[in-house]
Amino acid sequence: MILVTAADVTAAAARIAPFVRRTPLLRLPGERLWVKPENRQPTRSFKVRGAANAVGRLAERGVRHVIAQSSGNHAQAIAYAAAEHGLRATVVLPDTAPALKVNAARGLGAEVVIAPPALREVTCLALADRLGATVVRSDDFDVIAGHGSVGAEIAADVPSAGTILVPVCNGGLLAGVAVAAKAAYPAIRVIGVEPELAADGAASFRSGRRTAWPVRQTYRTCADGLRAPVLGALAWEHIHRYVDDMVTVSEDAIMAAARLLRQELGEHVEPSGAAATAAYLTHRAALPPGPVVAVLSGGNVAVHPDVGEVEERVLVGGP
Repeated sequence: MILVTAADVTAAAARIAPFVRRTPLLRLPGERLWVKPENRQPTRSFKVRGAANAVGRLAERGVRHVIAQSSGNHAQAIAYAAAEHGLRATVVLPDTAPALKVNAARGLGAEVVIAPPALREVTCLALADRLGATVVRSDDFDVIAGHGSVGAEIAADVPSAGTILVPVCNGGLLAGVAVAAKAAYPAIRVIGVEPELAADGAASFRSGRRTAWPVRQTYRTCADGLRAPVLGALAWEHIHRYVDDMVTVSEDAIMAAARLLRQELGEHVEPSGAAATAAYLTHRAALPPGPVVAVLSGGNVAVHPDVGEVEERVLVGGP
């Protein structure tokens, strides 16, 4: 299996530059934690980096129709990238997806198909065959390379960083960050973060074998963007080679981190995006010395107009 290299990440970063934002690092007051706010991207999540790279390369090859299955953020990113390149986009979302994410994908021009969570993948593949569309998986080679630009930016901005904390769904972001960060600074520690209720990746890391959890288990977490039941095969190969550790966080820790990020930094963050900060708050005493960077992966979440709190209907989902 061919793995992404630092050169692939560099090429991807140049390719996606017109379509993404170079996000800053924000210092959490009183802490050694820096936060990378990917909720500031055009589609409010890091997913646009990988989608812009993959869809851009497909457009160069003459592909006219792309399709993807997603919990929501990858779908929006594919829709955005397809629109920018003049391609048709179809996305398959679970029937548990927040309306905010479904409507956003439609608003960006994608044709949205709703399916039960356990049938997302087969529905996507069947539609791809029927429509003649090209599938863009959330851990495709070009997607991982695009996501690697997050790690490259962190390495450039905080060369003394001791640890990078990265939320994990199918593992594409963690894979890309690890490749780029380790290429720049081999001694840096890259740690994946999962909810305790959707810890298939942590189980895989501990056993050394890619391990799947039942959908009914992973869908217990409020972090709807981290509910994938198994790491992507290509992402796993990178994680197995480059990642130093995987940790888990509780539902309460995720929600506490989301509130803290809003109160201290003014960042609206979905539960998935708060997971890495939750890992810092939960495990900071065990982390190596030096600055820590947490990737705030997304902010596609509704905010109550009166009390300013994240709406519970968006945060609490289930199959």
